[in-house]
Amino acid sequence: MKDVNVPALVVFVLFFLLVTVMGFLASRWRRADDAAHLDEWGLGGRSFGTWVTWFLLGGDLYTAYTFVAVPAAVYATGAAGFFAVPYTIIAYPLVFLFLPRLWSVSRVHGYVTPADFVRGRYGSRPLSLVIALTGILATMPYIALQLVGIQAVLDVLGLGGGADANWFVKDLPLFLAFGVLAAYTYSSGLRAPALIAFVKDALVYIVIIVAVIYIPLRLGGYGHVFDAAAAHFKQAKAGGLTLPDNKQWTYATLGIGSAMALFMYPHSVTGVLASKSRNTVRRNMAIMPAYSLMLGLLALLGFMAIAAGVGSGVKGYNAQLSVPQLFANMFPDWFTGVAFAAIGIGALVPAAIMSIAAANLFTRNVYREWLKPAATPADETRVAKLVSLLVKVGALVFVLGMDKQAAINLQLLGGLWILQTFVAIVGGLFTRWFHHWALFAGWAAGMGYGTWTAYGLASPATKHFGGNAAEIPGIGEIGYIGMTAFVLNLVVSVVLTLVLRAFRTPDGPDETKPSDYSAETGGGERENAPEPVAAH
Repeated sequence: MKDVNVPALVVFVLFFLLVTVMGFLASRWRRADDAAHLDEWGLGGRSFGTWVTWFLLGGDLYTAYTFVAVPAAVYATGAAGFFAVPYTIIAYPLVFLFLPRLWSVSRVHGYVTPADFVRGRYGSRPLSLVIALTGILATMPYIALQLVGIQAVLDVLGLGGGADANWFVKDLPLFLAFGVLAAYTYSSGLRAPALIAFVKDALVYIVIIVAVIYIPLRLGGYGHVFDAAAAHFKQAKAGGLTLPDNKQWTYATLGIGSAMALFMYPHSVTGVLASKSRNTVRRNMAIMPAYSLMLGLLALLGFMAIAAGVGSGVKGYNAQLSVPQLFANMFPDWFTGVAFAAIGIGALVPAAIMSIAAANLFTRNVYREWLKPAATPADETRVAKLVSLLVKVGALVFVLGMDKQAAINLQLLGGLWILQTFVAIVGGLFTRWFHHWALFAGWAAGMGYGTWTAYGLASPATKHFGGNAAEIPGIGEIGYIGMTAFVLNLVVSVVLTLVLRAFRTPDGPDETKPSDYSAETGGGERENAPEPVAAH
């Protein structure tokens, strides 16, 4: 049996109980006008103001995986791990251009998912379906990684027994955390993570501010931290404090591709569509970079873990444990509990939003569109609640049944996949020029090339999906596969659109009009929500 850090565990459990109570009480917060409508359960009634949306998006995008994996990447590779900082800086000016347009057209027509918009814009059921399925596929490993984050905390806390414990005892704490998450998400919908996000983000900011001041003081200052990291990488002959010349293309293309993919994820769009006004979306894109500052400080924890000797001399040490172990080694026990609560709650909030977003996609774009076109709003909400449970069960099975490295590899693959929806979604927000069959072919080309190329990459830990960078055809540089696949996607979409236009191939109907993309309010979107129409 491992030694349990009792003071840290008590603090961790108290915060966990607090957010559990908040999760169930959230159903009474901003009480729904019609609890049986998917707008209420899946989008919080589209009623969140600037600050609620800011905390919700922060809780959604800056997850336990971010808390654990970004400094773990810096711990393992050095400067290359900082790519997450520039990509989030690039992302917000980029999405400021198109997210208000997506919010407006979705509000006017009652769209709940990006695939709803694609369906309305291009009049194509097949294109809408593949956009929805891509979103679900990319979200599943992301949810699994939130559970990996909780597992890392529980492991360092000493819960669940040692390696000799039977599987049920070993994973019982994770089962309990999963059960609570599933229950309050089912009960309260998006209101639960929106309310809990206040606690989560407050804890994250407190922990990071304390960590970047307190830990370096204990280690002898930042000068010693960077000197120790530089000596470590020199001895390991891998990584470094600066990026080598042969990694420049990889770093740049990964940053740009990740920035483009960030708000293609269904859970990101869900947070945006839950906003009450177009101006709320604009304001949030202006103030969200505050989280990027936090992310830069968070990444420094990787260097601090090296300077503190975390994992030193341990062959095959799991870098994902470096930050939890750093906190356990450096903080007083009670504050270790606070830090672990920040990571644990930082897993619950995004996992809840992701499962809701995946459920919305299935309900609107698979169930209603293909299985039951006459589904009532109550039917949609009931199915969405059940699917949100199934999604979380799938993620739990994935975490318990597969190697953790596989979860990380598939999450990287998820970024590649979701990037292939960019042309259809963002392109459609500005132009109706693309032909829907050309977009379908472009999506297929990008998905096929990207997945096959990633499958062929090996690493010391795995034979397949062992990385996210490969040689860029025609250039010879090593770059992010997702970005190369996106370029292929775009080229195929453009060329085939020209061909199909030349042959005057009929388009599907566009139910939107130019004024929809700048509308400030929806004006009764429930009553005007589009009903399924015949395929074209």
